[in-house]
Amino acid sequence: MNKARVNELVDWIQQGRIMDAMREFYADDVSMQDNSNPPTLGLTSNLEREQAFVESVAEIHENRAAEMVIDGDHAVIHWLLEFTNIQGQRLRLDQLALQKWKGDKIVSERFVYDSAAVIQSH
Repeated sequence: MNKARVNELVDWIQQGRIMDAMREFYADDVSMQDNSNPPTLGLTSNLEREQAFVESVAEIHENRAAEMVIDGDHAVIHWLLEFTNIQGQRLRLDQLALQKWKGDKIVSERFVYDSAAVIQSH
């Protein structure tokens, strides 16, 4: 893993290529976790989970990495994501993605955010 590889991941996600990015940058045995919830294990299960999320989004208003920190085989990306879901709710995620890389693949990722602050009132 190097800074160029993390930047490439960020570029793909900011372009809306989330599913492509998962297939390219995530290991087959990846562990992904939201806050303190139990992790989802394996690329196939995480692709299914992510596809369900993608299908729940009606419109994206903002999708960007505000900042990144890279140290050895660890990266932290501060993501700002604002979208309207198919139920018409406008949501904002201000989250940190804590990643562990092995070679050029992510082997674990944990998203940390305040779930009580996700729904915005408009």
